[in-house]
Amino acid sequence: MPKFDFNDFFESQDHRQVGPVEGDLAPDRDLLMEQILENINTTPIGQVLKRIASLPEVRQEKILDVRRRLTEGRYDLNHRLDVALDRVLEDLTT
Repeated sequence: MPKFDFNDFFESQDHRQVGPVEGDLAPDRDLLMEQILENINTTPIGQVLKRIASLPEVRQEKILDVRRRLTEGRYDLNHRLDVALDRVLEDLTT
């Protein structure tokens, strides 16, 4: 099977809205989805999507608590940013 190029696909797409029934029944969409799934682990976009899918859920109550503490001046932002950056850098290098 020929190598699938995501960039060519997305640049050449007609950006009209397609209804759910029309989109689901289009045979070329099935072929496209098969190609995407076959190449998901070998393409940069596939690796990014896989990484995003593995991220934990957003905990809204924690976000609201941090916002409240920030506005009250009870949140040590500099220390937290240093810790977060250290974790990101460690994750990127391992």
